[in-house]
Amino acid sequence: MDFTVTFDRPAEGPKSGPLTVGWFLTSDKGAVMYDPPERIMFRQTNKAHAKSASRCPAVIQLESRYFMVKCPFDLHIGFKRDDKGKAQLVNRLGTASPVRGNKLGDLLTLVNEAEWRYPDRPTVQLMLPYCFIADEMCYITQLGTFAHYRKDPLPGTIFGGRFPLNVWPRPLMWAFEWHEPEKDIILKRGEPLFYCQFEGDDPSRAVQVVEAERTPELAAYMEKIGGVVNYVNQTFGLFKAAEAMRPARLLTPKARE
Repeated sequence: MDFTVTFDRPAEGPKSGPLTVGWFLTSDKGAVMYDPPERIMFRQTNKAHAKSASRCPAVIQLESRYFMVKCPFDLHIGFKRDDKGKAQLVNRLGTASPVRGNKLGDLLTLVNEAEWRYPDRPTVQLMLPYCFIADEMCYITQLGTFAHYRKDPLPGTIFGGRFPLNVWPRPLMWAFEWHEPEKDIILKRGEPLFYCQFEGDDPSRAVQVVEAERTPELAAYMEKIGGVVNYVNQTFGLFKAAEAMRPARLLTPKARE
């Protein structure tokens, strides 16, 4: 039995060429701290041998389809319970922390204990302003930095996620499930924080990520879908209604002089 799969890509129109994904920050506050997403490419590697993994087309294909977001902060966080048993975060750097103590709470949140998946695994969320958008069907998958080695592994795993960013653009966060709360979380500015993978309707198409303008149309649309997770469960059920409100175009590449 033979199977043949054929992908017909139009020569012109929005679905021709690479799948274009726009990224932007939801706020300009402190924008200089946040590096642009980068394609995962290991350039300083051995390519002398014909059979080197650096020249393997399958490896190159995989690495070229993941984009990394770097950590913008230096953080050293511990976990404890107070004398009443309430879970708390501890800033191990104290006065030596680059992030002021009164600002740390704006960035890092310990999720309510009733919402943890497991009673012995705290969940921590790092708020970020990164957001992605596309003008055609495109799913984003957020996942851990499996291709980058950490000498001192994090004491847990990140929460991944997958959703259609063309109808549901929302700020990403770094959500962490703390498997060993007796060990500290140490994050360093400039190190890979998480990866993003983008999927369109044709897996053979390349992906390009460009900086996008935060246009009034985009801002208005995000206002319509923002914050609904606080009021309803199963927000995926709102995708059809959101798509009906969506303007035809939300992605405007940012012009650079």
